[in-house]
Amino acid sequence: MSKKNAKRKLPLVYQPVGFLFGWAGGLLAGYAFRTAWRALRHEDDAPDALDRDRGWGEVILAAAVQGAIFAAARSAADRTGAVAIERRTGVWPAKEKEKGKKGRD
Repeated sequence: MSKKNAKRKLPLVYQPVGFLFGWAGGLLAGYAFRTAWRALRHEDDAPDALDRDRGWGEVILAAAVQGAIFAAARSAADRTGAVAIERRTGVWPAKEKEKGKKGRD
């Protein structure tokens, strides 16, 4: 199979691998957020946006910390899966970016 044909079929192969790494990354990110929140605020439960007893600052801080941790975990999981696929197949699983296009998606 040529590298070009392998590149076309790779997204189908990568999907289950990406799903497993994403699922594991989500679990680890949830644990990391709970641990970080306990360290920051010395509380077991982070505020929910609809929690009437919590202030704006507390809710926004929790969302920002959670977002940063989940974004880092998602990137780490995606990168780990892509590297594993490349090592196994010799082909990077992502499509080539268009010229001038930046960003994740």
